[in-house]
Amino acid sequence: MAPYHIRKYRESDRKWVVALFSEGMTEHIPTAFRHILKLPRTLVLLLGGPFALFVVSGSWVLALVASLGLLAALRFLAKYPWIQFKVMSLHTDMSDISESYFSESGSCFWVAESEGQVVGMVGALPVKKHAVRKEQLELLHLSVASEHRGQGIAKALVRAVLQFARDQGYREVVLSTSALQYSALALYQRMGFQKTGQFFFSMIHRLVALPSIQFTYRLPSAQVSEALGQAGGL
Repeated sequence: MAPYHIRKYRESDRKWVVALFSEGMTEHIPTAFRHILKLPRTLVLLLGGPFALFVVSGSWVLALVASLGLLAALRFLAKYPWIQFKVMSLHTDMSDISESYFSESGSCFWVAESEGQVVGMVGALPVKKHAVRKEQLELLHLSVASEHRGQGIAKALVRAVLQFARDQGYREVVLSTSALQYSALALYQRMGFQKTGQFFFSMIHRLVALPSIQFTYRLPSAQVSEALGQAGGL
């Protein structure tokens, strides 16, 4: 097991970070495809559509072509949400990581480095509606290279965000992740994040029944302050 250490992002890390981010998005496509294939409406479409076409046309070849076309369309639906998010991110906060995460206090971006290579990353930005009061810090883009998982890197990166939030005086750390990212869901729950809701990122996500799960971590200092405030009001 190669040693690693967590440090702040440097501009020279960009190619590693973008590659790691892209790899993380791509690896979810097969899981999403299997998820779509298991949906009842998908099964009805795959079985009923070609069969109905065969009944009308009498051609098994046409029915087979239709089945292959449907599978290709479903594969596209499985791929599209991840590609959409990747493109959006690379044109917004990740287009210039130094500018997005280091131009002002209250935000940061970390990488995990092992043997001179970036093998993990995570970012944190203030939630815009609370940016002035530092109420909520959003954890973004947590990712670890597949060959370096199981070493505690993801947990260390999340801990870096939580410690930063405490130091900066935030009350909560929030995040959202896909319902199909099972290992991430388990990690956040083990670390004390509480599920607070879910939403669909786009109409495509709703179409393929792929919600995003929202999590919140209440920082101990915020909980103590709230308890003291309630006690003072008695």
